[in-house]
Amino acid sequence: MNKNLRWKVIAVVAALVVFGAVGLYPMLAAQYGLPVPGALADRQLKLGLDLKGGVHLVLRVQTDDALRLESETEAERLRERLRTAGISTSSIDVASPTSFQVEGVATGQDAAFRNAAVESLTNFDRDAGTNGTYTFSMKPSVQAILRAEAVEQARLTIERRVNELGVTEPSIAEQGADGDQILVQLPGVTDVNRAKEIIRSTGLLELKIVDAGPALTREELLANGQAPEGTEILPGASDASGGVATTVFYRVRRVAAVSGRDLRNARGSLDENNLPAVSFTLNAEGARRFGQATEQNIGRQLAIVLDGQVQSAPMIQSRITSDGRITGSFTQEEVQNLALILRSGALPASLTYLEERTIGPSLGADSIRSGVIASLVGLVLIILFMLTYYKLSGVNAVVALVFNLVILIGLMSYIGAVMTLPGIAGFVLTMGIGVDSNVLIFERIKEEIEAQRGVRAAINSGFSRVFITLLDTHIAALISAAFLFQFGTGPIRGFAVTLSLGLLSNLFTSTFVSRTLFELALGKRQQTATLSI
Repeated sequence: MNKNLRWKVIAVVAALVVFGAVGLYPMLAAQYGLPVPGALADRQLKLGLDLKGGVHLVLRVQTDDALRLESETEAERLRERLRTAGISTSSIDVASPTSFQVEGVATGQDAAFRNAAVESLTNFDRDAGTNGTYTFSMKPSVQAILRAEAVEQARLTIERRVNELGVTEPSIAEQGADGDQILVQLPGVTDVNRAKEIIRSTGLLELKIVDAGPALTREELLANGQAPEGTEILPGASDASGGVATTVFYRVRRVAAVSGRDLRNARGSLDENNLPAVSFTLNAEGARRFGQATEQNIGRQLAIVLDGQVQSAPMIQSRITSDGRITGSFTQEEVQNLALILRSGALPASLTYLEERTIGPSLGADSIRSGVIASLVGLVLIILFMLTYYKLSGVNAVVALVFNLVILIGLMSYIGAVMTLPGIAGFVLTMGIGVDSNVLIFERIKEEIEAQRGVRAAINSGFSRVFITLLDTHIAALISAAFLFQFGTGPIRGFAVTLSLGLLSNLFTSTFVSRTLFELALGKRQQTATLSI
């Protein structure tokens, strides 16, 4: 064996051992109870939702919520600016998710009002009415940006929450004609209700100064039948005598001192009564504003509001900056869930479920069994065809094909790709592509032999001349797979990943491995007059 051939054989054997150890050994070890090193266990081929079982959810982001929140925030900002400037109005009301109306601007303050509005409201168009009435409408370009940002932020928030749950290889992607739907696939999830609750919970934390309360009814906190300007009434819970939970109400300032956007961390803890609670830490800007708000309101209550409900309203005893605690009638699991939700950030809009499917592991086992059977049947038929049509050279193609499959599994395991049912289809298609490559090479070799060229020269010419053709076809297929991955979702992406890796491994095995096998078979022969092909 010459030195060049020896290095080729070493390279082929090394590739087989490495990829076989990464891809095949963990699966076989799990099947037969053999020990698996930690590094290999981490690289074990992962199964997707359709093979492992789990939860499939399709959610719609109510983007109007994000627009309404923007309108309410801008309306409150304008209210504060007008109050500071001494400009009076009779009311400022949000009329729709994209507009709000100001009424009762005095004639003598009209010019000052317009100047304040121009400086404060860059994202709204102003339309003047009669008797000091103005309507502010959100610009269409701003609406489009906010809707897109709401969906993207919701997707990222859901992704963070799912990762906190410890789900292996979840699939979370935007979809739908309007781009307002999110597909969530959670392989291996068994506690479906908990996953749904954590994903869907808005998780909006606000710390607001209490203006009045608690009261047993909402009406007690109204003035002239409505909440005073700049305030709102929120429900809360309080333990009455006898330990029976009673709903109470608080009148709080509409503008929050700080919100969940200012959170740096949240974690489970215990309160002064050794009961489950959630402790949180604010970032630098949040701590500055919180310190200023608490210093100015010592002796008043601070409402800790979560998703529009007052969880607790402790008295402000002194200036507070960066740390706080949420107490209430929580269980330990509720505390952990709440801390997880707060850490992952608040959803920018509410979510509604459009579709929910739970896939049991038994269905996944049936899919695996069917996929394995299909792959084995295909492999056997290919082996029979190659051995029948190409005689002993067919053995070369079969060995190269097996190498191809081993390398493919190893590559998928190494990069952490997920095997799905469409992925199994890509696996079977890879076998077909491998056979097609060998057929092209073998037919070219046969043509060279028929042209009275020597066997070695025919093999060298066959591989050299077909290589460019194989490269072209594989690149074209890779481009198609790239488009499938870019624009497809979950299952389609699984197929694209398997196909891409199969194309790369096949190009290596059909040219390098197959050629090395031919050279190895002919290496010991001094004279080679014929070739079984």
